[in-house]
Amino acid sequence: MTVSYTLKVANARFGGFSKLLFRWKGSIYKLLYKEFLVFISFYTLLSVIYRCVLKGDQRLLFEKVAKYCNTYTELIPISFVLGFYVTLIVNRWWAQYTSIPLPDQLMCVVSSNVHGGDERGRLLRRTLIRYANLSSVFILRSVSTRVLKRFPTMEHIVEAGFMTREELKKYESLASDFNKYWIPCVWFTNLVSQARRDGRVRDDIATKLLIDELNKYRAKCSLLFHYDWISVPLVYTQVVTIAVYSFFASCIIGRQFVDDKDKEDLDMYVPIFTLLQFFFYSGWLKVAEQLINPFGEDDDDFETNRLIDRNLQVSFLSVDDMYQNLPPMVKDKYWDEQSALPPYTVATASETLKPSFMGSTFDMRIVGDSEQSQQVSATPNLPRARTPMLSRFLSSAASPAMSMKNFMGRGTRNHLVRFRGDGFPSPSPNARYSDLDPDGRIDEEENTEDESRASEPPTPQVMPRVPRRLEASEKQKKMEQPKIPLVLITVDEPSDEDLDPDQTEG
Repeated sequence: MTVSYTLKVANARFGGFSKLLFRWKGSIYKLLYKEFLVFISFYTLLSVIYRCVLKGDQRLLFEKVAKYCNTYTELIPISFVLGFYVTLIVNRWWAQYTSIPLPDQLMCVVSSNVHGGDERGRLLRRTLIRYANLSSVFILRSVSTRVLKRFPTMEHIVEAGFMTREELKKYESLASDFNKYWIPCVWFTNLVSQARRDGRVRDDIATKLLIDELNKYRAKCSLLFHYDWISVPLVYTQVVTIAVYSFFASCIIGRQFVDDKDKEDLDMYVPIFTLLQFFFYSGWLKVAEQLINPFGEDDDDFETNRLIDRNLQVSFLSVDDMYQNLPPMVKDKYWDEQSALPPYTVATASETLKPSFMGSTFDMRIVGDSEQSQQVSATPNLPRARTPMLSRFLSSAASPAMSMKNFMGRGTRNHLVRFRGDGFPSPSPNARYSDLDPDGRIDEEENTEDESRASEPPTPQVMPRVPRRLEASEKQKKMEQPKIPLVLITVDEPSDEDLDPDQTEG
């Protein structure tokens, strides 16, 4: 049975976890005490041999071996290997639990979409949900030792009421070398199709909803089967086990007390910290050993038999006794009240004194210039705020090569152009500027920014003196540079009326 201590840790208090250390069932003491006794026995045996049996050169040799083992024990990356392995196992353990098929969603869909208050309708709903539960019994029986002990043969499943004799004959007549947990799901889909033809399922939307919910249920059964089939790679488990065992095998020798004239170590007959280290690392490995297959019979393994009982009882109750069995609708207690406020008990009345959370900026007070809080219309001519660093950079731009416009690729051009050296094909020499869009929609954002900058007061700039030769060379380069015509980029196919006559003739 699963050991639950959730109520014990509901509130954090002084020594809250200390009370959990004295529990035996499901504890680390129950898992580890045998290995712990073996480790202490071997350590004590070697210590007695060294202290009482070995003499002269034998003691010297034992001391060298102990120092050697103690020096190179730390080279084993036990913390890294073991920590990553346990993290992987815990994630896999929780994923297996979420893969256990539960019929809650499916039974609600069956109860609401398979109609008929007569015996035929009741039989149809109970058979559908029984097929779903039968599929989960098949898959749990193939992965859980507890369920297999409960249903060792197919006759036990028939006697338990999950399937009939005729269904067992149909099931056994279908020969397959693989697990046949999916057969009841196929029976479910065929029965839904028959119910749709008989009018028990009113429309195709309800049929699709039933099939979709069944597919989700079957997918969990399949995932549970694959978790049991594909285990954590054996090599990884072997590496972790060898790392832990070899580490503590070397600790049995390396952590022994030896006579060293250079070091005055305290002779501790009981290696307290070595035992603690063994308790932590070996306990970590035992956690992975218990969680790697949660469908066994350990204290914290899943209670699959109880899940089977719960699923069958709840699903039958939902599709049979609760079908169209509704309580009468009445006005609720707060029908005539504007706001509903349920009462509190004396133990919880203090919670009403706490204010409701309205947001982290609810109590924020803005202190500053009142002009900054005035509302203005968002126009392109509105000056934009600049940070001091940005203003300093703009004001200190001396040459056109260092200006923000040229840095962003926005000069005095009013249209988007592509030069020949940019990796684009050169424009046609017959293209004209009049062929472009007169509205200039391509560069609308850039013109808006240029207008807003033009409306700002000019910033005084200090222009450095440039040699005349340099100025002449720059002017000469600009004069020699050919004017590159523009390229019109269109998306919509133009109509005949919008085409230029010259372009039509060309």
